[in-house]
Amino acid sequence: MAKPFDYSKWDKIELSDDEDDVHPNIDRESWFRLKHRSRVEREENEEKDKKNILAQIEQADQRMKILRHDIQKIKQQQAADLDDDDDLDEIEALQAELDELEASNAKRYEKLEEYEKNKKWNVDNLGTVVSDKTEVSKTAGKKNYTESGFIPPKDEDTLEPTVLGKSDETEVDAAVDNEGASKTTSSKTIINPATGPVEKFNKADIGVMETYPQFCEKYADVVEDFMKIPDLNGSRDFLLQHAEVLLQENASNYLLLASLEDEMNGRREAMQRTARQSQIITNIAELAKTLDTHPGNVILPFFKRMEQREHLEEFIKGVKSFQDKIVQRAVVKRREIDAERAVEATSKNLEEVPKEERLGPGGLDPLEVIDTLPEDMVKAFESRDVEQLKAALMKLEPEEADYHMKRCVDSGLWNAGGD
Repeated sequence: MAKPFDYSKWDKIELSDDEDDVHPNIDRESWFRLKHRSRVEREENEEKDKKNILAQIEQADQRMKILRHDIQKIKQQQAADLDDDDDLDEIEALQAELDELEASNAKRYEKLEEYEKNKKWNVDNLGTVVSDKTEVSKTAGKKNYTESGFIPPKDEDTLEPTVLGKSDETEVDAAVDNEGASKTTSSKTIINPATGPVEKFNKADIGVMETYPQFCEKYADVVEDFMKIPDLNGSRDFLLQHAEVLLQENASNYLLLASLEDEMNGRREAMQRTARQSQIITNIAELAKTLDTHPGNVILPFFKRMEQREHLEEFIKGVKSFQDKIVQRAVVKRREIDAERAVEATSKNLEEVPKEERLGPGGLDPLEVIDTLPEDMVKAFESRDVEQLKAALMKLEPEEADYHMKRCVDSGLWNAGGD
């Protein structure tokens, strides 16, 4: 049986007819004004009291948040030192204050409910006046998010195209290839502009990377704080406060390669936490792209979905897959670094050898010869890649290729009797 409709709230309607009950010796208009003034003053006093109660609730909530944080922190310290009785006393004191604040807030909410329950309705508060003024925003019809679902960098964050070094571009491409679903780019190693020889790129090719160094300079602390958050609730609250920073693609880039850096430095636990935070940002951006809306609008819906077991398990599975890819990429990156160091060590050792002793069979100095070779041939010799060397020679005119190869043989860079 359906629950009957509660008509009791209509019992508290104050009608103007109620004011007709006036003594003949009292002026009717004056009586109406007096009744109206009394009603207005009563409502103003109630609203003032409600604002004070809400302010007290907010103040108490902030204090309770601090107390919970302090209690959690002390418990963590206590776990490391079980014999410290002072911590127990301090926890009890903080908990007592927390309980008192919760009880006080409960009473305040009861008073607000009582105000609402006993609220009297009249012509002044039964409805609201809505303005019919219409203003069209200058940005109407323009999307305030990128094609990949992220918040675009702020106007003040935009720079002229940044000139990136080759190593930076390679690291970005490798991260993209190994990241998979999130399709983010960037590297923590390019927070500082590259030094030495650089190569210019088209602004369209650089994309979001053109603002990355400035983003790191301004907001690295915010991203680092987000990386340290251990739980989803804390991540949600922090995102709501810093969405304009953390939902930029540069922030996703920072998190992606911070994960790689942590893994390469042996900080597995930190990598796992940072990788999870990276996937939170990526999933929010993907959800915003799917819903065709600003990513800030899907923060709460995303975390609401995480309260459902099937969505949470799917998210955890995706995070684990991403962490595995970070581990695999770290192994490859270590090998690349070791190979580069080996080449540098070989070059340094060769420089230490007297020139007379390092001359090749044709009497040429290999260090002098390699400085004159085309860049593609230099890379092939440094990586010891025969196929790459052949490809570099194919790009040259036959006479030029023969000239360089003869000098390589005479200097000992190439063994003519080899394969």
